[in-house]
Amino acid sequence: MSVLRPQDQLPGLNAATILLVGTDDALLQQLADSILKEDCASTLKVHLAQSLPLPSNVNRPRIDLIVFVVNLHSKYSLQNVEESLHHVDATFFLGKVGFLATGAGQDNHCSIHRNTVLRLAHTYRSPLFFCDLEVEGFRATMAQRLVRMLQMCAGHVPGVSALNLLSLMRSSENPFLEDV
Repeated sequence: MSVLRPQDQLPGLNAATILLVGTDDALLQQLADSILKEDCASTLKVHLAQSLPLPSNVNRPRIDLIVFVVNLHSKYSLQNVEESLHHVDATFFLGKVGFLATGAGQDNHCSIHRNTVLRLAHTYRSPLFFCDLEVEGFRATMAQRLVRMLQMCAGHVPGVSALNLLSLMRSSENPFLEDV
């Protein structure tokens, strides 16, 4: 069992790599395609995984950002993300991990309550995004946000680190949801 560490590999020159982890291959692939369509000065690389740990015998680039995708229509999706989190080194949670909940647009079909995902993101002190990835416009907007976040996590934005980004994304009005 290998633990994914942010400093396992040397950074690539002007390259940024995002790892999307989730059980819905079609939605992950569509999001990856949208990310790769974004105009960016860096060379973007997107890796998809259904779960962690990643195979240790594969030569892969350094991963700058991990996004765990939870489908609110599937309890298996949440269980898979929770199990995968055990294979991520704690230093990744200093701004290089995010959660993306999809399927929130159809509340009547959700088998996972939003507060469950909120608690998960709060536990790992990581940002949480809600986006219906099946809608192309929403997916394109989320891709833009993830690319910008990826550039910061990869160190390609002067004066901003992943940890700065994490503190900026915290809401000052509602610092933590103790009563959720």
